Amino acid sequence: QVHLVESGGGLVQAGGSLRLSCAASTRTFSSYAMGWFRQAPGKEREFVAGISQYGLRSYDTDSVKGRFTISRDNAKNTVYLQMNSLKPEDTATYYCAADPLLSDTHREYDYWGQGTQVTVSS
Repeated sequence: QVHLVESGGGLVQAGGSLRLSCAASTRTFSSYAMGWFRQAPGKEREFVAGISQYGLRSYDTDSVKGRFTISRDNAKNTVYLQMNSLKPEDTATYYCAADPLLSDTHREYDYWGQGTQVTVSS
């Protein structure tokens, strides 16, 4: 079992920045690929970014290209999502997820956090 807890969400003006964190309670964090997803009201959960056990990064380039950066610190069992130049359309609940395989499909992930709300005002 992997328990994930997100933090760092909040209210920010358009153009601002936030850094989300996801802390994992597992002794084998380094063996998991980690993903960030988001879900706005009435919409499907969508992939934002992922990072493999080896540091390979993947992004939904259409929506976050050049603005978001995913990283991980295996010593701290934590994955981060640095979000810059935020836009109102980035408003959503952001979730982190863990799975042995890196994927951009939310159904592939076994473990999920409870989510953290990000609201971007115009």
